[in-house]
Amino acid sequence: MKAAVIRFPGSNCDQDCVLALTELGVTTDYVWHKDTSVAGYDLVVLPGGFSYGDYLRCGAIARFSPIMQAVKEHAADGKLLLGICNGFQILCEAGLLPGALIRNRSLHFVCQHQHVRVEDVANPFLHLCRTGATLRLPIAHGEGGYVADPATIRQLELQGRILLRYVDAGGSALDSANPNGSIESIAGIVNEGRNVFGLMPHPERACDSRLGSDDGRIIFESILSSLGGTGSLDAQEAALPTTSRSLT
Repeated sequence: MKAAVIRFPGSNCDQDCVLALTELGVTTDYVWHKDTSVAGYDLVVLPGGFSYGDYLRCGAIARFSPIMQAVKEHAADGKLLLGICNGFQILCEAGLLPGALIRNRSLHFVCQHQHVRVEDVANPFLHLCRTGATLRLPIAHGEGGYVADPATIRQLELQGRILLRYVDAGGSALDSANPNGSIESIAGIVNEGRNVFGLMPHPERACDSRLGSDDGRIIFESILSSLGGTGSLDAQEAALPTTSRSLT
């Protein structure tokens, strides 16, 4: 398996993504935003950060980077594409995912560990997890409020394309547990083909318990397993984070 982590001017989570993947044995390369090909890669990651300084809107300029045409073709071919935080914003700006990410309702940058609930596991990104499991992942964003028109939200619900929701420690999607005002507490969604996943939380920053949580590792394990890597379905129980193993 080979993965590409796209580097835009202002990316600051690219090294975290590379570390998370390489520690699982994945051959991972940085790909500069001015390059024009991601040929030969099984997974492409758009990392977090502040691409182009977040001018105009988060991700609004990055969508025009030369590499994005190749990224779109990669997704159209059914290959896996993961957008984390700013990467999620870029996916929405580029039309690869519906909706948009807007200013947090508090109007403040939010940086904290946040519980999210797994809503659907019929996808390559969470299939080693359990529906209803809670993961504790870091968030760090100023524009993380997910919005879309009512018809789009209904479609996402009906098609099982809302993969993560913000919840409290008990797994309840309360308004008080919503850190940014996202509609329906949405933290992550997938496209119709279920091969493009965007989420605001940072799983790459939650792959080592010494950093406060290793719950993010299950996402990368799931990706690796779905692509025939070392994280096999037979190892599902061993790969589950502690918060997921506790659920029946």
